[in-house]
Amino acid sequence: MDYTPLILLFVVFLGLMVFGLPISFAMGVATIATLMLMFSFDQALFVMAQKTIAGFDSFTLLALPFFILAGNIMSTGGIARRLINLAKIIGRPLPGSLAHTTILANMMFGSISGSAVASAAAVGGVMTPEMKKAGYDPSYGAAVNIASCTTGLLIPPSGTFIIYSLISGGTSVSALFVAGYVPGLLLGLAMMLVAGVMAMQRGYSGGAFPSLAEIGRTLSDAILPLGLVVVVMGGIVGGFVTATEASALAVLYALVLALGIYREMHWSDMGRVFIDTAVTTGVVMFLIGISSAMSWTMTFADMPYLITETLRLISDNPLMTLLFINIALLVIGTFMDLTPAILIFTPIFLPVVQEFGMDPVHFGVMMTLNLCVGICTPPVGSALFVGCSIAGVSIWSVLRPILPFYGAFIVILALVTLLPEVSLFLPRVLLGYGG
Repeated sequence: MDYTPLILLFVVFLGLMVFGLPISFAMGVATIATLMLMFSFDQALFVMAQKTIAGFDSFTLLALPFFILAGNIMSTGGIARRLINLAKIIGRPLPGSLAHTTILANMMFGSISGSAVASAAAVGGVMTPEMKKAGYDPSYGAAVNIASCTTGLLIPPSGTFIIYSLISGGTSVSALFVAGYVPGLLLGLAMMLVAGVMAMQRGYSGGAFPSLAEIGRTLSDAILPLGLVVVVMGGIVGGFVTATEASALAVLYALVLALGIYREMHWSDMGRVFIDTAVTTGVVMFLIGISSAMSWTMTFADMPYLITETLRLISDNPLMTLLFINIALLVIGTFMDLTPAILIFTPIFLPVVQEFGMDPVHFGVMMTLNLCVGICTPPVGSALFVGCSIAGVSIWSVLRPILPFYGAFIVILALVTLLPEVSLFLPRVLLGYGG
């Protein structure tokens, strides 16, 4: 087998990244260079254009801009504050109550917005001043916010799962959404356990139990934002709507809340919301198109076969293969953001795990959870940068208090990897998934 195209692809790609070229451009240049090695110049450009445009040609992918728009509307329309107030009520009696509030708020707002970075910014912006006022170490507060904002990438609706569905060849988005619930909740609970132990060591106490009247007021104020999950997931699980149709319902629901009921957002804000959505969507769609061409090039150059044969030489044991893949993804996640990592490495590793019968939904949840670690770690962790910026602390000061949370990630990752039913039980029960 001629390995020259694959060597050229990754040498050019990594070389351009080292010199600071944006990852999408590095992928595109590396792909064109590799195609020119295999085809004529004209054919290479034709294949590049064809495969890039084909990457956009998916009805499922239409859900992505709608969910991004819904998240932007909710970030502007006062919904984050109502969810944080509910989290305060739930977490108040626990040691380190404000840390638990941060984690619970990230779980709720992250699951609704579908963005870890948006969740870290929204929740951190509200909770950081309160933590400082209560005497919490700012680095500890930032670590809690940064680690827990990732839970929204697992608890649906999740844009990451939509991208994985596309690049994996049409894995059910509905099954992926439902499969993310248990791992996402387990991750959140693990974060709360770690935060609680650290809070007790630091002497951060809890507060008084809320009264029934206070619970009622707060819950009634947050019930409509939480209703978005019921509308989206209830429609999908009940078979009334597809994930794409549910994303449009999410936008409509968010608009009714922000403009009609709470009135904390005005029509004059819509221009900025649409621009932010268009910019984010454009970046992600361009990355998806380029990665589709790159994935096709890797497949044409027999990279999945090469990886499979290499792993077989190392070990025939499926558990050893999963260990190798998890370690590789953990390393990859430290220098590559989650979305491009999903786009590039799903076509490489998915055929390998399918060789020994691993379900694509199970692998998608495992891969997403694994790469969540990367957005909390230097040198390119987007959630790490945003969380530190919001808290006004340096990255180095956060590294020590965030280390125990990495341990929680690894424990839940091992559980998800070794026990497929953690991911697949709910899709089988609620959707009759038989993949």
